[in-house]
Amino acid sequence: MKVAIVGVSGAVGQEFLRVLDERNFPLDELVLFGSKRSAGTTYTFRGKQIEVKLLQHNDDFKGVDIAFTSAGAGTSKEFEKTITKYGAVMIDNSSAFRMDTDVPLVVPEVNAEDALERPRGVIANPNCTTIQMVVALKAIEKLSHIKTVHVSTYQAASGAGAAAMDELYEQYRQVLANEPVTVEKFAYQLAFNLIPQIDVFTENGYTKEEMKMFNETRKIMHSDIKVSATCVRVPALRAHSESIWVETERPISVEEAREAFANGEGLVLQDNPAEKEYPMPLFLAGKDPVYVGRIRKDLTNENGLTFWIVGDQIKKGAALNAVQIAEYLIKVKNI
Repeated sequence: MKVAIVGVSGAVGQEFLRVLDERNFPLDELVLFGSKRSAGTTYTFRGKQIEVKLLQHNDDFKGVDIAFTSAGAGTSKEFEKTITKYGAVMIDNSSAFRMDTDVPLVVPEVNAEDALERPRGVIANPNCTTIQMVVALKAIEKLSHIKTVHVSTYQAASGAGAAAMDELYEQYRQVLANEPVTVEKFAYQLAFNLIPQIDVFTENGYTKEEMKMFNETRKIMHSDIKVSATCVRVPALRAHSESIWVETERPISVEEAREAFANGEGLVLQDNPAEKEYPMPLFLAGKDPVYVGRIRKDLTNENGLTFWIVGDQIKKGAALNAVQIAEYLIKVKNI
């Protein structure tokens, strides 16, 4: 099994290295690719030093079985055919192919089988906020079809990459030292602030991030579900949180929902308000599952349910999900 990581120097690329090692992924050879800036850098994997190769249009992907790509949509589009030319399965973490009809969009806990039909040899990793939401929605969908979802997200700096996380640290230091605050990765200072915009606005007033949650959820769940989202950047470092309201075809009790979440694949129930136990990003960064708490009946809708989820954006929201897709393909001998 020969595996490649494209974009290894970024936050998600680094997480790929950790996740592959943590999960004892069955690979015989690992090849790392990067831009001119990172080519020549070395990273240690399982005690071995591996030098980053420059990503080029050549035959470097000959013999590669799986290529995890996380170098941005432009790079993914440019190098798609170079990567897949000799039969490598490209599991892409960018937004490049998510809504292409001939590219499966996969969250293994929800629609793993979709990964088996990949005409272009490409499988898309969904947006991080969509991934953790659909893992939770799947548990409810098994009880009753979900008609609508309202969701507000609380997205950590990690969603904008490693440099954004560094900037948040630096901004807090600058504010406390009474120095001018550096603002580069976000439109505004994030420290001590909330920014109710992630990605650019579209004609309907929603941002592209919010529309991703609408469109991707329908594709992943093969459903007519409607999702209305408000995505907010918050000054947490890592792990995204979401406040979710769902309307189902029949009323679902809190007890039913709690049991469904407790037994749901990829979920951990953390819901004990009396003891102030509920998911929080500070304590769940670096964890694999999606955590669910604050489960309540919606006071405005008999068929409504509301709950709170937290998941690590770099792990389940990116690298881990992609690795789980590869593990599924190996398990069913489809690679």
